[in-house]
Amino acid sequence: MTPRRFALAWFATLLVFLPIDAVWLTLAGPRLYTPALGHLLAPQPDLAAAAVFYALYLAGLVVFTVRPDDLSEPWPRSAARAAFFGLVAYATYDLTNQATMRDWPWHITAIDLVWGAVLTAASTLGARAILRRFGPR
Repeated sequence: MTPRRFALAWFATLLVFLPIDAVWLTLAGPRLYTPALGHLLAPQPDLAAAAVFYALYLAGLVVFTVRPDDLSEPWPRSAARAAFFGLVAYATYDLTNQATMRDWPWHITAIDLVWGAVLTAASTLGARAILRRFGPR
């Protein structure tokens, strides 16, 4: 994968992932996370840490799930691989918290694992569609 193709795929993935995740965090934050984890949440998010997470996670999606050098793969296979990648990534965070933090709610872990799988699959499919339509031939 060339650096140019990687950058195009990264931005295509960002265009899909970030708005979906922003809506989720805006809606789920006050209704789900604050009641369950409010005592653990910082007053303001660390935007630098968030930026590093998004940059790295999107890079992982490009390399492992979007795979811009193989856009002919059938969408169900891409979606399944992406969902599994999202499940594993979100499980790393949530299950580590589950194992090490007092009072980490199981329902948060379960919801986050589903969310990670769904968000990652949707972002991968959306990015692949953008690249097939507008990417270099």
